[in-house]
Amino acid sequence: MNNTIYFQQLFEKISSTYTYLIGDKKTKNALLIDPVKQTYQRDLDLLKKLGFTLKYVVETHVHADHITSAKDFREETGAKIVYGKNTGVECGDILLEDEENLEMDSITLKAYSTPGHTSGDTSFELVGEGILFTGDTLLINSCGRTDFQQGSPEDLYESLSKLYKMSDETIIYPAHNYEGITYTTIGQEKQYNKFMREDTSKEEFIKAMNNRDLPLPKKIDESVPANKRCGEC
Repeated sequence: MNNTIYFQQLFEKISSTYTYLIGDKKTKNALLIDPVKQTYQRDLDLLKKLGFTLKYVVETHVHADHITSAKDFREETGAKIVYGKNTGVECGDILLEDEENLEMDSITLKAYSTPGHTSGDTSFELVGEGILFTGDTLLINSCGRTDFQQGSPEDLYESLSKLYKMSDETIIYPAHNYEGITYTTIGQEKQYNKFMREDTSKEEFIKAMNNRDLPLPKKIDESVPANKRCGEC
């Protein structure tokens, strides 16, 4: 990774959520991807310890299993809240179009609309670093569910196909992992993903998604309304 970029993966154990801190070492400006309300103080303390000024909170989608700390950070630091445009989140300060860039000093995040898990899922490429933050769209050996929040197995298939066109060496950092694995690559997922491999047909994928029969997230009734308001409970 570029020597001017600071990168750290953080973990919230209740919802098994990964939060990502990316900062410019020279300017001391930073952004957070998918921060969690329960770990707000931890993340705020880390920013202060490192001497970073938080400029952006970036959300990959409207989460159903935890509440974001985006609003808390905006009130504390003045950071702008960033979503993909298709989330329709009215509290967001910046709503990025497909393939639109968010630039912060030496750091550029490129947004890719990747609906399917929800209608507004957005993946973010750390441009020039071969890194992609996929939220719940592409997980490690898995992918997001498609049975709520305007989810669609057809859309998710197209989104995963879009991501699979990237370099096999692209490193994938997802929003969750429940087995302690921290990252994967496009090449690994094309070969080993249990739902969507390189040769999986659309019909096979849709059938697999429709047969998952998963329980709803325990906090969905609390989390989704709060996250539509950027974390206001």
